[in-house]
Amino acid sequence: MNFFQAIFLGLVQALTEYLPVSSSAHIRIIGDLMLGHDPGAAFTAIIQIGTELAVILYFRHDIARILSHWFRSLLGGDGKDWPSRLGSKDKDTRMGWYIIIGTLPICIVGFAFQSAIESTLRNLWITASVLLGFGVLLWIVDNRAKQIKTMDHMNAREALIYGLGQTLALIPGVSRSGGTITVGRAMGYTREAAVRVSFLMAIPAVCGAGILEAVKAVGSYKADVTFPGWGATIAATIVSFLVGYVVIIGFLKFVSTFSYKAFAVYRIALAVVVMILLLSGVLPATASAVAGA
Repeated sequence: MNFFQAIFLGLVQALTEYLPVSSSAHIRIIGDLMLGHDPGAAFTAIIQIGTELAVILYFRHDIARILSHWFRSLLGGDGKDWPSRLGSKDKDTRMGWYIIIGTLPICIVGFAFQSAIESTLRNLWITASVLLGFGVLLWIVDNRAKQIKTMDHMNAREALIYGLGQTLALIPGVSRSGGTITVGRAMGYTREAAVRVSFLMAIPAVCGAGILEAVKAVGSYKADVTFPGWGATIAATIVSFLVGYVVIIGFLKFVSTFSYKAFAVYRIALAVVVMILLLSGVLPATASAVAGA
């Protein structure tokens, strides 16, 4: 992977990360078409930090308020009894706990099945199948579900369900936002509320995975011929940050007016194209070997 190819993948990451179309699937598919091999889970995780930094910048006031209320509750600022301390009377404190609850499933499953996530689950037949399946599911759920709940209606059980939806994104093709948005809409959350929860809940998981992969890459990048180098990777991350911020603004405006039907149709169409490319031999199902690897 050269510098300009890394930049292009950073652009792809920015354009697809927040939409329910699976950025990891796009990186995997376009990487194989453009490079002849899978860009790798490490490169993908690191450039995702850029898009998450864009989320942090956009939601900085919400994040600061949630963090300040959450830490204050631990110090007893909300009352003398433990329910009050843990945020039972403050929605921002509760949201802090809900984000933690929603992050636990993906952390547990991610560590337990890390090997399969970075190898077996990156098979393009799996990617195409879940692109198709979740495209149909998103279409049905979004079309039939009510829009009656906002973020203020969330409870611990629903936070856990959101977390389980996010955990499905460990399979390329599901989409982190697609998983959380689908379960959110199924529970009756408005389209905008489901998106905002998806954004906030992804921050700890994505940033944690990116930092972990960056630390691992420091010690192994010289032996990893698929890694494009730190210069190209950092540049791709910057691109994903800048473009990603613009995409967030546009996506939130879009979902406040329109349904997710267009994204569902896109997922289904992409799945069909990938399956055709797999059957014709243009794309290999498993990660292609790299010369010198």
